[in-house]
Amino acid sequence: MTGLMRSVAAWIDNLLADIITEVIMSVRNASAIWEGDLQEGKGNMRLGSGAFAGDYSFSSRFKDGKGTNPEELIGAAHAGCFSMALAHGLSQSGHKPNRIETTANVHLEKAGEGFKITAIDLNTEGDVPGVDSATFQKFAEDAKTNCPVSQLLTGAEITLRAKLI
Repeated sequence: MTGLMRSVAAWIDNLLADIITEVIMSVRNASAIWEGDLQEGKGNMRLGSGAFAGDYSFSSRFKDGKGTNPEELIGAAHAGCFSMALAHGLSQSGHKPNRIETTANVHLEKAGEGFKITAIDLNTEGDVPGVDSATFQKFAEDAKTNCPVSQLLTGAEITLRAKLI
């Protein structure tokens, strides 16, 4: 490689590092409005991007009522983050996935006088050409440990069931 090619390669590496740092350092937001008391009140949660807005209530959170709840949004965030982290880890090792599909079951339980998210079960399936089940499991465990949402939720037990399809 010539000196000029090394210089261009270094410039590109620095540019990519700046872009990645800018993406990583971004701040996202969401908002919620609640009106009334806990059991009879109602509210609306909205993502800052405008991609989602949903009503929520005591019934949608603690029973099977219509609407969403904070635990569903946490589950969606965790499933999305985990799937991206898994795809990135696999791709970095030369195994570009065709598809990663993840669900997150968020457990909200009574704890003392209040409630606590005690566990999150991640269930993922991946279509990854050229990868065996053991390798897929290794990358899935790494994603479970290292995705930013998993790191945030370290107070809850996070289980994983990974299946190569």
